[in-house]
Amino acid sequence: MDAIHDYPSTYPVGSGDLLERRVAVLRHRLFATIYNANNFASRAVKIIFLEPTVKALFVLLLMGISCVAPASLRATTFYVDSLRGNDSNIGTSPAAAWKTLQKVDESQYRPGDCILLRSGSHWDGQLVLSSSGAKGSPIVIDQYGKGPLPRIDGNGAVENTVSLKNVEELEIRHIELTNRGEQPGVRRGVLIAADNFGTAHHVVVSDLYIHDVNGTNELKETGGILFRTEGDKIPSRFDGLVIERNIVWKVDRSAIAGQSSESARSRWNPSLHVIIRDNYAENIGGDGIVPWATDGALIEHNVVLHCNSRAGSYNAGIWPWSADNSLFRLNEAAFTHTTRDGEGFDSDYNSRNTKFLYNYSHDNEGGFMLICTPGKRDPAENIGNTGTIIRHNISRNDHNRIFNLSGADQTTVEQNAIYTSPEDDVQVLLVSSWDGWSKGAVFRQNTFDVAGTAHYGHEIHRSQDGKYEIAPGWGEATDIQFEGNHFFGHNADLPPDPKALIDRAYHPETLNWNEPVFNPARPEDFSAYLVKHRQWMMQLFTAQFGHSPQLSE
Repeated sequence: MDAIHDYPSTYPVGSGDLLERRVAVLRHRLFATIYNANNFASRAVKIIFLEPTVKALFVLLLMGISCVAPASLRATTFYVDSLRGNDSNIGTSPAAAWKTLQKVDESQYRPGDCILLRSGSHWDGQLVLSSSGAKGSPIVIDQYGKGPLPRIDGNGAVENTVSLKNVEELEIRHIELTNRGEQPGVRRGVLIAADNFGTAHHVVVSDLYIHDVNGTNELKETGGILFRTEGDKIPSRFDGLVIERNIVWKVDRSAIAGQSSESARSRWNPSLHVIIRDNYAENIGGDGIVPWATDGALIEHNVVLHCNSRAGSYNAGIWPWSADNSLFRLNEAAFTHTTRDGEGFDSDYNSRNTKFLYNYSHDNEGGFMLICTPGKRDPAENIGNTGTIIRHNISRNDHNRIFNLSGADQTTVEQNAIYTSPEDDVQVLLVSSWDGWSKGAVFRQNTFDVAGTAHYGHEIHRSQDGKYEIAPGWGEATDIQFEGNHFFGHNADLPPDPKALIDRAYHPETLNWNEPVFNPARPEDFSAYLVKHRQWMMQLFTAQFGHSPQLSE
């Protein structure tokens, strides 16, 4: 294989600006010229025809002054092939590929380097990256060639099938990962960790196919993808962590979750610019997607199905913990199991200003939305849960309870559409105590379309299975207001709402609920599914609310 194929013009350079992309193209042309020249004379002839920028860099390289060139111009592409490779090879072309992950793990890389795993390759073990890239020149791990994704099986012998610890400016894509042992244990598909590292910039984990990870359901930090920050000596966090377009299927306990020693307010050091987007999670032992210790995280267009399938404890579909200014939009959470929580969505404690906009919740055993915090707390560590906004969401056929307001303060629930099934006797609003009651909540201009029976009230008894008995009124909660809501169907115990529209007739929904379906056993269909699902979601919310979703809200 000649050098021009070793340095394609589409060489990935991450999210760099136009100049950085231009440098990548120039590097391709430069090395193509060097490697295709037969002797120094032919190289000199070729210099004449190069652009001035390339010509200058070429001359510097020939003079041996490579250290003055940008880092991306000194980058190398390494190839790894489990069937045809050999670790004694140089590794810099498909014909001279490495063979094992051990060779990859023990090697060091420079900014801009690529590590490409051959499609159809299969390894048992672990991929461990310990080198970092540079701004605009990330290290990239990806696949090459046609065929199935390269696959790594942890086989339960390692905690993490892929370990990205104390690295930054790194991107990993297009790998299939499993980690199944004989018995459940502490194991994951991917660990992304900043451990007394400081700030880890630009880590991208995308397009992975993670399945069959039997972590223990006793610990939330096992499962598909975990991002963790530890900083007992050096405060540590991520800035620019992106987790997108991954399939996470049949894992325990969490699909995509955070963990942090930086979450308490006495040592608050949240990760910034975290994006969790376009992921699909199904058949999850416990929680679905849970960002921890973040400020300004975007959780957008994820599909999470059948969470809390095995844990037997308190879990939900999509929710933040110890996170400020989180935005959840265009997500779907469905079929969450049990009434120990069991909601599709949750606004949890030690968090401020969480927004849920244009999300779709349906068929969750525990309901649509939990908004909670313990009333008894040390404010220096836990600031509670204030300022949650829940707007323009749809809940359809969620069971048991729709909203559970438990200790959270200053909550706004407005312009949502709630549809309940004929079989359900549902607590549309349950106000409960978690060592204290809520202060301040407004339910404004929502539509409650009840095919069965709906109740509104406060907790008088809680069972071991997480279900509540309620009575009318708000108990010891204060300043709970209803303003201009629409109540259709059999709404018992209606709360005071002077501007309410009340119609005892149920209004059957006429929206298109026939959403695209994805089979996680066919990962090759995922990209097309994401496009169709997003389009369907946009059409659904446009039909419901009379306008296209305003994603800039």
